[in-house]
Amino acid sequence: MMKRRSRMMISSREAGARLGDFLVGRFSYLDRDAWMEEIARARVLVNGQPISVDALLQSGDCLEYLPRDVPEPRVNDAYEVLFEDEALLVVNKPGNLPCHPGGRYFHHTLWARIRSRSFGDGPFFVHRIDRETSGIVVTAKNSRDASVLGREMASGQVRKRYVTLVEGRFPQGIVTAEGWLDQDRASAIRKKMRFMPLASASGASAKGKYCRTRFDIIRRGSLLSLVSAIPGTGRRHQIRATLLALGYPVVGDKIYGTDETFFVRFIEDRLTESDWVRLRLDRQALHAAEIAFRHPRSGRLLCFEAPVPEAFQRLVEDPP
Repeated sequence: MMKRRSRMMISSREAGARLGDFLVGRFSYLDRDAWMEEIARARVLVNGQPISVDALLQSGDCLEYLPRDVPEPRVNDAYEVLFEDEALLVVNKPGNLPCHPGGRYFHHTLWARIRSRSFGDGPFFVHRIDRETSGIVVTAKNSRDASVLGREMASGQVRKRYVTLVEGRFPQGIVTAEGWLDQDRASAIRKKMRFMPLASASGASAKGKYCRTRFDIIRRGSLLSLVSAIPGTGRRHQIRATLLALGYPVVGDKIYGTDETFFVRFIEDRLTESDWVRLRLDRQALHAAEIAFRHPRSGRLLCFEAPVPEAFQRLVEDPP
């Protein structure tokens, strides 16, 4: 059975730190007392061996953490295989299933489900979508093919299209949003990003990243709209942050939706029945609907589609 294992290499910049101090400063999900216990129980290894809490880390050291298995939240792990050959596995992922292990999730991830198919060292994710986002995910069966596809993705040759359900009546015609993504300093959520149009470029920090997304209306109801989104760049949270800035937040989105305090209550398991009614869905209404790319070995153009979830279609016609 697969076990949880986190591994990292100590850089020259990190060298010289005491093990206990490094863990507390770098990985704040455990406090100092908890890290001391993990070290004492030999769940923290350096170069494969238990080590003293006061030991000095050296450049090139391999630091490993072997956490205990803990109960994981329930997920929908019924993914659909869209394509498979000797190099690739392309799947349609349901919403509320993480791609990679992280936080409370390890066995309940797409990675673990695919790994159980005897993938050797894989799967290697060519790209990822958020836990709550459904749709197409491309994985490679070895690192060589993953690297080829990664370069194709980085060069902008891969075409992706998303479908999202948003609050409000989205305008007719094509809407192209071009600007900058930067940390939302007005938000209490550290990972939340803010989209600023090009005209507001002076408000972006040195860490701000250029982004561009094309939106097209698919269907418009009285309260909600079904919208197509084609990202011209591949920034994290790009579509969701941009739609919020345009005034059409994604339905069910706890960070970029109508009220970001949903996110705080969600992680504390304090969402009320009325909160869920306002959210309309149990996850953000974002779906990776299409992708087109060249096969890493043959160069043949591959195109895949995943149908829009019925819940999106149903809500745009008859919202609660």
